[in-house]
Amino acid sequence: MTKVHVSLPDDAEEGLQAFIDDVDERLSSDEETCRVVQETLVDLFGDREAWERWQRGESVSPATRVRLQGYDPCNATLEAEYYAEKDDEKFKKSKYLQWLWRQFDATPMADNVDFALRFRQMLANHLFEDAGDNLRIFKGVTFSYGHNITVGDNTVIHDDVHLDDRGKLTIGDRVSISDDVHIYSHAHDVVDQTEVRNYHTTIGDDARITYAAMVNAGNHVGKNAIVGARAIVQGDVPAHHIAVGAPAKSVKVKPGFEDVAEPLDAGDERLADDREIPYDLPDNIDVFDEFGRDVGGPVQPHRTE
Repeated sequence: MTKVHVSLPDDAEEGLQAFIDDVDERLSSDEETCRVVQETLVDLFGDREAWERWQRGESVSPATRVRLQGYDPCNATLEAEYYAEKDDEKFKKSKYLQWLWRQFDATPMADNVDFALRFRQMLANHLFEDAGDNLRIFKGVTFSYGHNITVGDNTVIHDDVHLDDRGKLTIGDRVSISDDVHIYSHAHDVVDQTEVRNYHTTIGDDARITYAAMVNAGNHVGKNAIVGARAIVQGDVPAHHIAVGAPAKSVKVKPGFEDVAEPLDAGDERLADDREIPYDLPDNIDVFDEFGRDVGGPVQPHRTE
């Protein structure tokens, strides 16, 4: 056992829990989410006095006005907003909640671990497709949308992890995801990188993804498996195996699990193509090509990196 239970002083605990409950209740109500996010951030950043001056029509500096406007997620854009295939209705709500998540992580309170973990659990209950109990999500975790993520019970996600749910991402119970891990659910064509395919990426119960590893789109990390530090998962990792390297390959079965481990060749076949999530784009889409270049030849389907 490497950790002990830590609790806050009673007076601090009472105030912090009251704040979480208040934001939770407002997000669960019919109140406009943009307004809830804006007022929550105004108070977290200690800007209530300036905000009220601005609301009364009094003069504020241009920098102050930009800062105050920025608390409102309706005045912000996120990278995923440019994704043509997104579900506009789902994204509208998840964008606002994601803005609150990201800006909360920029406050000093984001380093108060006991409070911050509970605040993010509350937000995950509203943002994720499904959020299990007793999640421990640390600072700097980012998503594409948030609403295509399912996480099980007692899972730990450490600092600066990126969970790409442009497709769909399912993470099981008791999973450990270490700092700087990237888990993807979309991939780009190798000829025309503006062509995107989305996939369902899954992490099994009790799996452990260690420091700075990458799981590419559409792959499955099996139950109780370990992905080593800086490994790149380009195919399925069999249950109970330890996979390392780039591309990640099994080097052994976890001791004691030899009789129940999946066979070594279970991860050799690329199954991601079977997990592709098709989508249709509107006929009248206003295409934005950030590269504006000629790819120099025909684009062949299903050649993703």
